[in-house]
Amino acid sequence: MAARLHRHASELPSLPLRLSASRIRLLGATNRPPSALRLRPKSCRPARVMAAAASATAEEGLKKGIAEFYDQSSGLWEDIWGDHMHHGFYDRGVTASIDDHRAAQIRMIEEALRFAGVSEDDPSKKPKKVVDVGCGIGGSSRYLAKKYEAQCQGITLSPVQAQRAHNLAVVEGLADRVTFQVADALEQPFSDGQFSLVWSMESGEHMPDKKKFVGELARVAAPGATIIIVTWCHRDLLPSEDSLLPEELNLLNRICDAYYLPSWCSAADYIEIAQSLSLENIKTADWSENVAPFWPAVIRSALTWQGFTSLLQSGWKAIKGALAMPLMIEGYNKKLIKFAIITCRKP
Repeated sequence: MAARLHRHASELPSLPLRLSASRIRLLGATNRPPSALRLRPKSCRPARVMAAAASATAEEGLKKGIAEFYDQSSGLWEDIWGDHMHHGFYDRGVTASIDDHRAAQIRMIEEALRFAGVSEDDPSKKPKKVVDVGCGIGGSSRYLAKKYEAQCQGITLSPVQAQRAHNLAVVEGLADRVTFQVADALEQPFSDGQFSLVWSMESGEHMPDKKKFVGELARVAAPGATIIIVTWCHRDLLPSEDSLLPEELNLLNRICDAYYLPSWCSAADYIEIAQSLSLENIKTADWSENVAPFWPAVIRSALTWQGFTSLLQSGWKAIKGALAMPLMIEGYNKKLIKFAIITCRKP
């Protein structure tokens, strides 16, 4: 996950104005010479075009980095942790055993559904069409398809993940109900209002435009559909703060370099975006304490012989991500990084 989007600013050139007194009289009295009125928009236009081009280039670089990171690391993760490429959910304050971690990943899915109030008892209210945005190798997709007997479509930037997800669906006899494709979450290849459950499990942190991301989730959601976003956030700002502290930004930037992340946002930012889109039943919770055992467990798994040899075979991007794992623990310990769930309903 290592490329960040940067803001690009451009200064207008200083334009010397050489106007004679007679010319000023002919042009008419004004506080701003008409030459300045003519020239300033001209000089702004290339700057805006260059900034837009630089932004588009950075976004393409980010997408390429994300795809390559997961192309390299997904096999390593699956070998050690299975097909659910996300945090586990643990009881607070309980030390988890090594055998509990895969079960904790299933609990994460179940807790997210419970928090969002997705029905299990009423067949008429069970989701029938699900989109898994940032699907990884399809663990959530297959789980939700089996749980609700639903049709599920997953999207990822990684061709390796999409192919592996398809292969696993075939093995599990789900190829007629679960499909996967390479696609951008900010420009989803679906028509409006298709899905009764919109699922994003730890993909929001990769999105360079959070408002466009949530807007796309809302667009493909059917009326009455539930939207579930589980994602990494930074802490909410205090009323007296305009930004995070410099040392906090430095830590997040180092994590961004390793995991191909753009700028972070807070759960409060997600709530504000959901409200601006007129979404309803908006809820959020901080599950940071519930995921506390996860990163230490990932580090321990990387230190096994299997983990070490698989890591060396995976390539530099995976190794770089592994070296940054202690930074995630530091961020959680400092209460800077928050593991948040945000759920809402489309009217």
